[in-house]
Amino acid sequence: MATTFVIAQGGGPTAVINQTMVGAALEARKRHPGARVLGARHGVRGIRDGDYVDLSAIPEERLLRVAATPSAALGSTRDKPDAAYCDLVLAGLKKEGADAFIYIGGNDTAGTQEILAEAAGGSMAFVHAPKTIDNDLVENDHTPGFISAAEFVAGAFLSVDLDFRALPGIYVGIVMGRNAGFLTAASAAWRFDDNSGPHHIYVPERAFSVPRFIDDVRATLDKHKRCIVAVSEGVTTEDGRSLVESLVPPDRLERDAHGNLKLSGGDLGLAFEQALRDGLPGKRARVDTLGYMPRGNIATISPVDAAEAFEAGVFAVELAGKGGGSVALQFDGKKTVTRGVPLANVAGKTRHMPDDFLLPDANNLSDAGMAYLKRLAPMKYEVGKPFV
Repeated sequence: MATTFVIAQGGGPTAVINQTMVGAALEARKRHPGARVLGARHGVRGIRDGDYVDLSAIPEERLLRVAATPSAALGSTRDKPDAAYCDLVLAGLKKEGADAFIYIGGNDTAGTQEILAEAAGGSMAFVHAPKTIDNDLVENDHTPGFISAAEFVAGAFLSVDLDFRALPGIYVGIVMGRNAGFLTAASAAWRFDDNSGPHHIYVPERAFSVPRFIDDVRATLDKHKRCIVAVSEGVTTEDGRSLVESLVPPDRLERDAHGNLKLSGGDLGLAFEQALRDGLPGKRARVDTLGYMPRGNIATISPVDAAEAFEAGVFAVELAGKGGGSVALQFDGKKTVTRGVPLANVAGKTRHMPDDFLLPDANNLSDAGMAYLKRLAPMKYEVGKPFV
């Protein structure tokens, strides 16, 4: 009987998640000639419903074109399976005679794999392959998808800073990141001198205060005649509540099917605009929400990110042969290496920005934080110092 692999994608799409899917599919075909490789549509929902794409029947050349395309080609899902849902998924895998299930996603995806592995009792291998622009998976130096998104954010804030040198004012850019501030911190990766924006970076790892925010902006305006701010959508106030809860009226708060607050979007941006009008009346100010744009931007796909994502898929097949686990991208001091770690080490856990990545007395990055970002997303443009 032919070896059967099932592959699925979960959570938010990225610019390189398809690299991981295709890397796994082609490696499974290479290692196991004649293998069935099934792609489940829309994550575990496809396994539950028996909805698959036969990846073993698709020519390699076509798969490689899919690999270079952003978004999740198989479709994704936000389903967070409980024990009963996992029973249905396990039944679906057994129906197909699956020997291994590779699920590409974040820490919730790793959690699903852990539940399934325990329920299966060793009857098949369960592998979690990493993916998230939030860069918040423990055991990982960085995650596939982050570098491409970070380059988008770095380029956006470099461009805005140059814009506001010409026409001074206040700019606030709201960046995705519910619990970790890595992507927001990437806004500083391409600063080209000490006066460059963003001048202030607010992340979930540090409490946010509206009065201090206004004071920070006012002081920066006095110094530079402009102020560029990067803020994570998931920043919290001193009482531990998300900022959106503090700034947006309760009757306007939105939640998803899992009870999670909708953090970015129009309401948070409007609330920032109001705070600036109240605190700094008459000042030219603009607030933008970057939203999904950094997540899978076809113009900013990093070749390094794409190669690492593909390798994560290849290694996932190797890890399946060893009984399963979670694929981790780690830094050995010289280069990124791919290793396997237990699912329990990653499942349901959140990696936060290290405290030493942030200055202790200012809303900005330390030398350690800048060194980390410049290692992953080095500046790739030569920018002439403006005259203003």
